[in-house]
Amino acid sequence: MVGLARCISDNVSICYLQDILIHPEHQRHGIGRKLLSHCIERFAHVRMQVLLTDDEERQLNFYESLGYKNTKDLKQMPLNAFVQIKGRELE
Repeated sequence: MVGLARCISDNVSICYLQDILIHPEHQRHGIGRKLLSHCIERFAHVRMQVLLTDDEERQLNFYESLGYKNTKDLKQMPLNAFVQIKGRELE
C-alpha cells in the first residue's frame, strides 16, 4: 500500500478527516493531495471539514497549502478544538 485517507462524516454538517498516510518513499509526489481532494469532493456538500494533526511543520504546510486554517490563527470566527487522548495527560 502506498497511501490511504479516511473520512468520517454525518453527511450533513461535519466531515472529519481521520488520516492521510503516505509511505515515506512515495511522499511529495501528489498522492496525499489527490487522496485529500477525493475526500473533499465526496463531502463537498458538508458544512464543516475538520482535521487534527501533529505540530510538524511539513504537515502544517501541507494542510495550509490546501486552504485549511489553524484554529489558533482565526480572528473573525474563533473556533476551539478539544481533545482527550486515552492514557495521556495533556498539558
